[in-house]
Amino acid sequence: MIEICSSSIEAVKDIQDGATIMVGGFGVCGIPENLIQALAETGVKNLTVISNNCGIDDWGLGILLKRKQIKKMISSYVGENKEFERQYLSGEIEVELLPQGTLAEKIRAGGAGIPAFYTPAGVGTIIAEGKEVRTFNGKDYILETALKADFSLVSAFRADEMGNLIYNKTAQNFNPIMAAAGAITIAEVEEIGDIPSSQVDTPGIYVQRLILGKKEKRIEKRTIQKVG
Repeated sequence: MIEICSSSIEAVKDIQDGATIMVGGFGVCGIPENLIQALAETGVKNLTVISNNCGIDDWGLGILLKRKQIKKMISSYVGENKEFERQYLSGEIEVELLPQGTLAEKIRAGGAGIPAFYTPAGVGTIIAEGKEVRTFNGKDYILETALKADFSLVSAFRADEMGNLIYNKTAQNFNPIMAAAGAITIAEVEEIGDIPSSQVDTPGIYVQRLILGKKEKRIEKRTIQKVG
């Protein structure tokens, strides 16, 4: 039975110190911003966070980063966040960097119940160190294991009362695969109402909690053309 929470704090209240969480989004697009803010307010720490990147300095996961609530990031990208870069270079945070496609497939495999898979991405680089390498049809592949999480925090445009989700264009990004890979998935949505079955992106079987949250929708990087 889907739980519709009255607040973001209520939705994340059982996330404990040391938990592994997946957080949807790409930059600041499609992030569960209210759930992230609630986590910051709870003060939970020593988190392992699986996300494409770590937000920006003052928004998204960057809020948790500044408060030193993240112990380890599993990501594909460090840019746009100077504090993330600083903590990484100073050894204050553990970072596992992966090719973006590999990160996505590790998450997808976790949700699909596939324990591991072979990929050519990273062969012959430091990414392959300590990993099994096999040759198929004359080409080397490394073995990558799946990723799962204690909690997945995702953002969607609309949900129905059964927890089915639809996403808004590119805000879909990592959210659907993360929704399937969390032991408990908490979805932050802009609307709750009926969804035609043909439009469902994430089936409600993957979602345990819903929270209705107002979005700020910041622009990550704005470039303005000079006149004259």
